[in-house]
Amino acid sequence: MSIPRNALTAALAIIVMTVLLGVVYPLAITGISQVAFPGNANGQKVYVNGKLVGSKIIGQQFATPVVKNGKPVEEEGVPVTTPDPRYFQTRPSATVPPDNAAATTFSNLGPNNKSTEEEIAANIKAYLELNAPYDPGLSTANVPVDAADSSASGIDPEISQANARIQAHRVAAIRHVPLTQVLGLISNYTTGRSLGIFGEPGVDVLELNLALDRLTGGH
Repeated sequence: MSIPRNALTAALAIIVMTVLLGVVYPLAITGISQVAFPGNANGQKVYVNGKLVGSKIIGQQFATPVVKNGKPVEEEGVPVTTPDPRYFQTRPSATVPPDNAAATTFSNLGPNNKSTEEEIAANIKAYLELNAPYDPGLSTANVPVDAADSSASGIDPEISQANARIQAHRVAAIRHVPLTQVLGLISNYTTGRSLGIFGEPGVDVLELNLALDRLTGGH
């Protein structure tokens, strides 16, 4: 029995389109991006002395593991950490574990939802406990929004200038660096609005922390 012309045509079309759109097109786009935009194409990775330390577009935790009785503490298989006070901290993350680029997510709950209120209250409490001892004027009323709530992606790599300036008091005190010098670094690693009009200026936490380590030798 001969194959109907329409069926043969459809089969050939599927094969051709699969090769074109499933193989040729992806390879062409990948090749062009690797030549024209290698940094963006590869996730804007950041290296220090040849070692991968993070990405410009993915937030990361600057924390130390919580140890009890000589063993790392875990909750539901996830290591428990505490913020390293020597470093600037990113905004709260809704992913598990925090800043997990493989599982970007955000809360779809409304602002008046009890779970949302509890999460924001917990974030504010943690922020005050970390920073208020170094900035006596800090109170709940002036905690920046990005220190109280997570971002849409859950892995935002930047914080607001207001957030960074508050944390600067802690970082300067612990690293024994003049506050003015730390504030200068914040300015150096602040990016402007997209196209000059969209969004707000943001401070690149990873680059800022790397600059601090260069300045103080990691101490």
